[in-house]
Amino acid sequence: MASVNSNECNKELYSFIYGEQAIAYEVIRKSFAEDKKKKITIRVHPDCEVIVTAPECSNNTDIHDAVIKRAKWIWDAVCEFQTHQEYVQNKNYVSGEMQFYLGRRYMLKVVEDNNSSSNVKLLRGKLLVSLTKFDENKTELVKVLVGKWYKHKAQRVFQERINALLPQTNWVIDPPSFKVLSMQKQWGSCSAQGSLMLNPHLVKAPKECIDYVILHELCHIAEHNHSERFWRLLTQVMPHWKEVKSRLDGMAELYLNE
Repeated sequence: MASVNSNECNKELYSFIYGEQAIAYEVIRKSFAEDKKKKITIRVHPDCEVIVTAPECSNNTDIHDAVIKRAKWIWDAVCEFQTHQEYVQNKNYVSGEMQFYLGRRYMLKVVEDNNSSSNVKLLRGKLLVSLTKFDENKTELVKVLVGKWYKHKAQRVFQERINALLPQTNWVIDPPSFKVLSMQKQWGSCSAQGSLMLNPHLVKAPKECIDYVILHELCHIAEHNHSERFWRLLTQVMPHWKEVKSRLDGMAELYLNE
């Protein structure tokens, strides 16, 4: 095992060898309050990016040793996410493709129905898209219809989940407003005024994962950054949030795939 240092784009980029594979990782240095425990943490993201967060005072040898100690875990995580990516292909919006809704898989079925307007509905385990007529714009029309269907469902489901979760968040005085907006790398966000932004693709995930994202953003109303207090607050309202987040991260590539 060996490491190689690269400072491209002013980033701390390194790599180590595991077996015959070189695995790159980025080091992000963080300042800690004097009374806070300083430790090196490692995360593998669904895109196979490895991020190491370390105290500002950490030397490179300590960081490298921490990475090497978890080399097998990092390798296993990267391999698992690579396996997920192998099954992610660009959608063509044709019958037989897989779609998700609230954690369940549905097969897409596109039919021509001259007696009704174009619409989308769940029917007997399928996501049924009816078109009044097949033409050269069929694929684009199906994509637009499915996208609108997801946004409509997301608006309703997110409102239901917010209403159900508010009793747990006693720091939220007034029910927050929210918007549904497609995002490539975020499930949600919270403005300084307490308004939420939620990704419509999140409605493809199980309700528990939706609850995690909403609770995460509601915690930001009380604590705007990811401080120790923020994580304590999130743990208070969802003690097993790490497991739920891991489950959502594991399916992110599939849920976000359009």
